[in-house]
This record gives sequence, C-alpha cells and structure tokens, in this order.
Amino acid sequence: MNNPLIKLFRSKIYTALILLVIVLFIGVLGYRFISGFSWIDSVYMTVITITTVGFGEIEPLGVSAKIFTIFLILASVVIVGYAISIITEYILSRNNFEDIKKRKMQKKIDSMHDHIIICGYGRNGKQAATKLSTYNKPFVIVEKDKEVIEKFKEDDVSFVHGNANEDKTLIEAGIERASTLISALPSDADNLFIVLSARQINSELTIISRASQETSYQKLKLAGANNVILPDRIGGDQMASLVVVPDLVEFIDNLGIVGERNINIEEVKVDQLYDATNTKTIRELDLRRKTGCTVIGFKDTKGEYIVNPEADTKLVTGSKIIVLGRPEQIEKLNSEYNIEQEA
Repeated sequence: MNNPLIKLFRSKIYTALILLVIVLFIGVLGYRFISGFSWIDSVYMTVITITTVGFGEIEPLGVSAKIFTIFLILASVVIVGYAISIITEYILSRNNFEDIKKRKMQKKIDSMHDHIIICGYGRNGKQAATKLSTYNKPFVIVEKDKEVIEKFKEDDVSFVHGNANEDKTLIEAGIERASTLISALPSDADNLFIVLSARQINSELTIISRASQETSYQKLKLAGANNVILPDRIGGDQMASLVVVPDLVEFIDNLGIVGERNINIEEVKVDQLYDATNTKTIRELDLRRKTGCTVIGFKDTKGEYIVNPEADTKLVTGSKIIVLGRPEQIEKLNSEYNIEQEA
C-alpha cells in the first residue's frame, strides 16, 4: 500500500513497539540489580507490572524497588496505551481507506459511458487491456481473484471485484452503459454464461468472447456473441504463416502497436473528416497529400468491407475508412481533422 497515511501509521507502530521493548528491557535490569531477583523473576515482575494484571510480588519490595516500580507502571501505562491506540487507529484507517478507495473507483466507473468491460484479467485479458490503453479506450476489468486486483490496482486500472457470472457484478461494471464486453475467461462454460447474461441486460452491446474449444464457437454465437476468438487456432495459423510467408507476418505485426502510442493503422468515421451530407470520394478527400495516410479499407453503412477501395468510392455518412500510416502521419490525421481519441 503506497498511501502516505498508512505509511505514517506503520512508522508510529514501529515506534510504539520499540518503546515497549525498551520499557521491558529497563524493567528486567531494574529488578535484577535493584532487588537482586533472578533473570526469570525479573522478567516475570516486569511483565506483570507493565500489563497491570495484579499478581503479587515474588518477594516484598524495598523502598528503591517500590519507587522504581511506580515509575515503571506510569511509563508502561503511557506507552502501552499509546501502542494500543495507534494499532487500533491503523486498523480502522486501513479499513476506511479501502472503503474510500472502493467508493472512489465505483464513482469513476459510474461516470463511464460507451466503455469496454473485460471479464478476466488473465493472459488474454491483459493483452486486450494493453491494446485498449494504447488507443485511449476506457475500460473496466471484472476479476474475482483479489490477489490479481491487489497486484495491478496501482496501474490506474478500473477494477470490479466479483464473479462476472453474476448480473450484479456486470451492472457494477456499467454494462448498461457499455459499448463492448470482452469475455476472456479460460472456461468456455463461464464465457457462455457471461454472454447470455450480458446480452439479456444490454441488447445493443457488442460482445467478443474467447473460446478454447471449436465446439463452443457456434454455441457462443447463438448465445449472443458478435465475435468469437479461438486463441489456439490463431496461434497455429500464426506459426504456419511464419513458415509460409514470414516477412508478410512480420510486416502485419508491425501494423499494430510496436510500443506505447506507436499506432500505424486507424479506423475513422467519415463524418469526422468532413460534412458527409455533401458526399465526397476518396480522391476528393485526398488524405494522402494532406496527411501522408493511405486509405486501405472502406466499411459501408451495411457493415461490409472493401479492401483497397477505388479512388472514386463515395464516402457517405455513416461509413468508415481504414487508414495506414506511420505514427506521426496518424497523429497528423488526428490533428488535421481534430479527431479526439476517447479518454
């Protein structure tokens, strides 16, 4: 825990413990050399005096020993009281801090709209979160393993602790306001249940699910998943492609994200580029000259894609284009047309 308040309490606890050890040490030495008790008897007398349990003395105390005992009692009452108050305050503050942080996190999630929900923060979930972060897409992670949340919560990632199979947990993650849900759990049965629940709560939600078995593909589609990803199949295809067309695979890999904010490819709504009520063609838009980016794909209003569209393709309202360029060219495109990345 990196909270300064918690660190302060811990330092006070260490101080209190050191003072207790010092008082114990002084008490043992005092009874040993003032009253001539054995080491065991000295420890016994010191402990019953500090804890004020009320047992009798081993032997009648002399005047010097009585005076020493009075000061030992006064000192121990102050120090023990201080230690108990600090430990109690630390426990209460720790619980309060956790509650405050949880409420703050929930408030942040409640303010989100059109965000992405990632169910499961395993290998696939982390990869999805990394890419979404690079594109500045807001997302919430649903994870039932408290240790995973404790490990990564300092990375300024929004977490909801709970089982994604439960509607209550999905609602806490803002599923009713979300645009997309990624179900990345290792169990196909869990993913299937999440897809069913999510589709029931939000019929407009785009749902992407992971599947381990090919037999689960159709079931997840029928349950309401828009896309089903089979990581093992993708991995096998990738390895085979590295044998057949290794240079092409390497080039395609570099079209994605090489490093932080190192984006080479972007999907842009036509409406963000110009007033689409007066339809223009790709040639008339002339993105290549203005920004250096090349249009490599076109998605019409029906959702159909055209790879390497013709220059006279009409960019109607509601359609999208996919552009390719170096990171600085993508940045120039966003700057030229005032395209803001979603926070």
